[in-house]
Amino acid sequence: MRWEGREESQNVEDRRGMAMPVASMAGGSLMFIIFAVVISMILGANPRQLLEQVGEAQPAPQTQVPITPENDKDAALKKYVGVVLKDNEDVWTQLFREQLRAKYEEPKLVLFTGAVRSACGEATAAVGPFYCPGDRNVYLDFDFFRQLQNEFGAKGDFAMAYVIAHEVGHHVQNLLGLSRKVQSMQMQTSKAEANQLSVRLELQADYLAGVWAHHAQRMKGILEKGDIEEAINTSQKIGDDVLQKKATGRVIEAAFTHGSASARAYWFTKGLQSGDMEAMMTLFELPYSDLDPKTMR
Repeated sequence: MRWEGREESQNVEDRRGMAMPVASMAGGSLMFIIFAVVISMILGANPRQLLEQVGEAQPAPQTQVPITPENDKDAALKKYVGVVLKDNEDVWTQLFREQLRAKYEEPKLVLFTGAVRSACGEATAAVGPFYCPGDRNVYLDFDFFRQLQNEFGAKGDFAMAYVIAHEVGHHVQNLLGLSRKVQSMQMQTSKAEANQLSVRLELQADYLAGVWAHHAQRMKGILEKGDIEEAINTSQKIGDDVLQKKATGRVIEAAFTHGSASARAYWFTKGLQSGDMEAMMTLFELPYSDLDPKTMR
């Protein structure tokens, strides 16, 4: 991805090195984290709540070292994230203005180490990058990128850009009132149907990440050879079927909350190819079986 020398966002808040009690699992392997998430889904629990409970039950003191320009080993990565966030801001500001006749409200991206406190509660790095509708912030621990690369083979700078764009996609959904609408629907339906609604919302965020990449390329020419393949590879590595298979050796489609590897790659690609923001509602109009290219009629 072409990013060096370009403007960074002013909406990056650096909380790395700030002391907070962190669960011993926060520094563990991604495989353990995936296992905890999958098991919680099978049991019908909220994965994030389970991880937070495990963290609270097993406190382990961590020495936090304040991050300074002199000791920041991730200074270049922080700069990269700032550029990617700025690209998101520019694209969505233009799309909101031109297509919705509305003002885009920029989210803040909070960098943290180990654990963080948000309006959605306290969370460890185990939950991965997440968006909190309560404070409209995206939260990110750089260790997620390292684990994604080292343990899952999801490599490349554009792989990281896809992850950030997906979380900003959740912010777009929140601004449009879709997140609240889906949450309300989930409270009035069965567990299986609630999971399907979650899958639709997550695949829509993948689609929006593709829409962002489409317009960022047109506006700034950000893409280099291999970038799209990096994003597609990453979307496939974090499909529910792949994570379940790695954790338990089997796949339970009824427990999907984010979508299969093939579905996540498909909808990111659809957004990338079309750049059509309005078509995002297709994700809530199609029959559920038609969301995955493997089961499309």
